[in-house]
Order: sequence, then structure tokens, then C-alpha cells
Amino acid sequence: MANKNNDKTSRSSDLTIAGFGLRFIAALVLVMATYNPTRYSVFAWIREALAASTLGAPHVFVLVLLVIGWTIYLVASFRSLGTLGMVLGSAFFAALIWLLTDFGLLAANSITSLTWIILVCLAALLTIGVSGSHMWRRLTGQLEVDED
Repeated sequence: MANKNNDKTSRSSDLTIAGFGLRFIAALVLVMATYNPTRYSVFAWIREALAASTLGAPHVFVLVLLVIGWTIYLVASFRSLGTLGMVLGSAFFAALIWLLTDFGLLAANSITSLTWIILVCLAALLTIGVSGSHMWRRLTGQLEVDED
């Protein structure tokens, strides 16, 4: 009976494709809500409010929600991957963009298109960061333990 509980607990904490996908969607929403090249982002909304001198409580509330989301994703990513992992992940995505552009598979011919590509890569890097411990355990069989 105890063995079934242990199996159920370990299975529920495993990373699935759906779980990875949900983490990616959440990261993409966070990144795109914060900034994107359109006028539909919190950055543009607050910039317009500042220009019109209409900055108010809704702006601050949404900004605080974004700061909470970024804090969760960045702290989890840095704890999971570390600074070196984040730098290597950034280098990986930069090289991938260059490679796909070089092969003609990706059109980064304007600042706007390059911005969209970088935002998606940032969301992917954050997703890898928050999924890093699960991926590490699956690849190596080792469990990471936070000692602080």
C-alpha cells in the first residue's frame, strides 16, 4: 500500500509535455503582457497613462501582478539553472535564431519581427528555468534539494 502512494506521488511530480506546455503558455502570457511591439502591453498602457497624466490604482495593481509573476519565474529559473545556465540558455537561443535566419527558415528582417522572436525565446528560456529541476531529475535520476 505504501508503495502505491510513493508511485502516485512521484508520478504527479513528473514533468509531462502538457505540464511543460502550460508553463510555456504562462511564461508567454507574462512576457507578452509585459511588453510586445503592439500597443497591447502593460508597458504601452502605463506609458500612455503617464503621458496623459492618468496613472492610477489599476496600473499599479497590474504592475505589481507582473512583478510577482516575473519574480516567481526568475527566482525559479536562477535557482534551477543558475547564472551559468541562464547565460548558456540565452546563448543557445541567440545561436538558434542566427542559425534559423541563416538557413532562411526565420525572417528576422525587421526590428518588430526580431522583437517577437526574442520575446518567444525569452518565454522558452523561462519555461526551461521553471522546469529545470524536473528535467534534471528525469535526465539524471538525481533530486535537487534547495539548502537555504
